[in-house]
Amino acid sequence: MVVAAAVLLALAPTTASAYPNPGTVTGATAVHDPTMIRTSAGRYLLYATGGGLSYRTSTDRIAFGAGGDAFPSRPLWWSRYGATEAWAPDISRQGDRYLMYYSVSTFGSNESAIGLAVSATGLPGSWTDHGIVYSSAASNDYNAIDPNLFVDDNGTWWLSFGSWWTGLKMIQVDPSTGKQLAGNTTRYSLASRPNGTKAVEAPFIVKRSGFYYLFASYDTCCAGTGSTYKVKVGRATSVTGPYHDRNGVALLNNGGTPVLESHGRYIGPGGQSIMKDVDGDLIVYHYYDGNDNGRPKLGINLLDWSSGWPVAR
Repeated sequence: MVVAAAVLLALAPTTASAYPNPGTVTGATAVHDPTMIRTSAGRYLLYATGGGLSYRTSTDRIAFGAGGDAFPSRPLWWSRYGATEAWAPDISRQGDRYLMYYSVSTFGSNESAIGLAVSATGLPGSWTDHGIVYSSAASNDYNAIDPNLFVDDNGTWWLSFGSWWTGLKMIQVDPSTGKQLAGNTTRYSLASRPNGTKAVEAPFIVKRSGFYYLFASYDTCCAGTGSTYKVKVGRATSVTGPYHDRNGVALLNNGGTPVLESHGRYIGPGGQSIMKDVDGDLIVYHYYDGNDNGRPKLGINLLDWSSGWPVAR
């Protein structure tokens, strides 16, 4: 009870704002595109963009320590995409194993691929790479990065992904392989910005109270204090869409209800994932610290669903 109370206190915003400040985290908190899971023993495992997928861990969701990369040695196939590091991992536990989807590419290119790794423990160095899941080329109108696995109530697996170009996509996945289902090769479209900037990426899907909710990062990442990243959401009654925001605007037509935006020193929140924890759903993300030369840092907030829409608090 003492630990739970401390966590809730740490996640409470400290100043009045349209958006809450991130909950208190300490230690090794310099991350991009974090994904986090809680083991049955109560340890938090966090992986993020960089190197062979950088690793952080915590026992209380506040103090984080660093460890070795998921991949101490890079899989050789990464070099086909000009990649020396991996991006935007997505970790989940399926049955008795941990799965991690991730991206390899170079900045601004859609010659990209999504990879899959499997582990019995989820710890650095334990991951076995299963190679390419899905890829894109310069001739394609989509970008195969920023994967997120969603498993529906009926056991159907779906992988969403996408960045810029024509937006966010989805494929059906075979649970036995973790790769695209041979019997369904459709590439569904989930969200796009057909006019003006194409800047939408990093999809993440959850199901709550009968609705599917699609979170995504909009606008420009990775520019320090010049970043304009923000997190928006839409919902649908089918996992493949169509998704609409709270005002009824389609996410395929630049819709999206804001969840987190820049405020004060907390600039460009995004690269988000959603994690169900013992005290509720968390949104886990990075932001750029305006009081620390725009250094990327870890943000964690609880989500309140009481309105039927996720509200960060």
